[in-house]
Amino acid sequence: MYKRIFIITAIALLLTGSLFAYKFFQINLAVSQMTPQTPPVVAATTVQEERWAVNLSSVGSLTAVAGVAVNNEVSGLVKAIHFESGQTVRAGQLLVELDSSLDQAQHKSLLAELELAKIRFSRNSQMIEKHFVSQSELDQSKASYEQARAAVEASQTLIAKKNIAAPFDGDLAIRQINLGQYLAAGTPIVDLQQLKTVYVDFSIPERHFSQLRLGQQLKITVQAYNDVFPGEIVAISPQVDTESRNIHVRGLHNNFDKRLKPGMFAQISVETGRYQDVLSLPDTAITFNPYGNSVFIIQASEQGLVVNNRQITTGQTRNGRVEVLSGLNLGDRVVSAGQLKLRNAMLVKIDSEPAPGERP
Repeated sequence: MYKRIFIITAIALLLTGSLFAYKFFQINLAVSQMTPQTPPVVAATTVQEERWAVNLSSVGSLTAVAGVAVNNEVSGLVKAIHFESGQTVRAGQLLVELDSSLDQAQHKSLLAELELAKIRFSRNSQMIEKHFVSQSELDQSKASYEQARAAVEASQTLIAKKNIAAPFDGDLAIRQINLGQYLAAGTPIVDLQQLKTVYVDFSIPERHFSQLRLGQQLKITVQAYNDVFPGEIVAISPQVDTESRNIHVRGLHNNFDKRLKPGMFAQISVETGRYQDVLSLPDTAITFNPYGNSVFIIQASEQGLVVNNRQITTGQTRNGRVEVLSGLNLGDRVVSAGQLKLRNAMLVKIDSEPAPGERP
């Protein structure tokens, strides 16, 4: 009995509270409608016409002009390491010595055999004139001498290969070996890259082939820096890739400061030497959405300035400005800052200052 009374009482309180909240909402709505709303202040800009260079855009990667993994041709024990990771080296600079003590001993033995073979050949050469030896004995001694000399040269080459040097000027990567380590033939020791110049490899669709030429200037940008790096086209593939229908192009950048590294992702702009007139807006004026880009256009009305959302089609972006392909005309005024507080048909006031990104 008491439980039923408690449930009925709770329901009555909830209904009473809902009615009170509804009445309170109606009162506040009426007051807000009676109170005039102050139009929000926004920054404005106008659609401008600019002359832009017609460039071809692509993406690619940076490649070293010369880059190798230094390794050993012959096996051996690491006797000495003469470099540090990240060091800049010159061509022919000694990097690693492998133990060659046994090879040196064998080399001395071969030198002794060479000396003996030389003496025999010299003696037989003198005795052949007196007919004390036959021609076959002279030929055999000569062959023994030549064989001994070849063995000495082979021994010298083997010892030289145990001294591993840099094949060209460049910068070393991280060392991959340790002192006393046994290296089988072909073991990677350290990567060597020549960084004073770097290649940038990219592809261009075949429809733009007529706009490509050797020596054409490039603008290269990478994610690591905000700078633009210059370059030029040094090679154009003579054939079109049958799968992608793209043309492979190679550019060159003089990387004297060594800021660009092989393997970096790069964005490339190829200057064609042609220009076109485009309509543009600052990127702050455009709202970018997955379903399309839009702006708030400002128009005059009897009540004042009102804004309405309008879909537009955009193109390239350069130096903070976006190309407008359709949806706006030259001189149209749009909101450049403060879009989040706007809705269609809302009255606005124009700030005397431009958007922060457009101020000098």
